[in-house]
Amino acid sequence: MGVVRTVARRPRAARGAVRAARRSARATRPLLRFAWNARHGRLQKTLSATVAASALPLAFEVYLEHYKGSFGDVWEWAPIACTPPVVAAGVAGMMSERAARTALPAASALYALNGAIGTALHLRGVWRKPGGLREPGYNLVMGPPLLAPGSFLLIGALGMLAGVVRREQG
Repeated sequence: MGVVRTVARRPRAARGAVRAARRSARATRPLLRFAWNARHGRLQKTLSATVAASALPLAFEVYLEHYKGSFGDVWEWAPIACTPPVVAAGVAGMMSERAARTALPAASALYALNGAIGTALHLRGVWRKPGGLREPGYNLVMGPPLLAPGSFLLIGALGMLAGVVRREQG
C-alpha cells in the first residue's frame, strides 16, 4: 500500500498576504531600478524626458505672460522660439544616446543662454520702471518677474547634464 502524503496548505489569509507581498515587490521594482541608476550616474533618459516635459509648459506660461504685455519687445519671442528645438532634442535624447550626447546639449545651451539674457532683460525692465531699483518694493512686484528666466537656465543645465551622464540600464 502506498503512503498518501498531504501537503499542508497555508491558510487563506496567509495566501492573500503572500500575493500582496509579491505585487508590492513588483511595484517597487521600477523605483529600485531608478535608485540604482541614479546612484551609478545613469540618468540620461530621465534627464532627457525631464527637459522635454518641462520646457513645453514653461513656454506656454511665458507665452501667456508676454501676451499680456503685448509682446512689446521683439526679444519676448525668443523663449517661445527656443522651445521646440529643446523639446524635440529631449524626445530624441530619450530614444537615442547619440542625440542625447549631441543635439540635446546644443539645444539646451541655447535654452540656458536664453534664460541668462532674459534675466538681464528683466532686470533692465525693473530698472526702467519709475524709481528704478530705489523702489524695489513696488518695481519688483509690478515689473517683469526678475527670476522667472532662471527656469530656462535650470532646464538648459539639465539638458547639458544629460549629455555628460551615462545611459540607464534596464
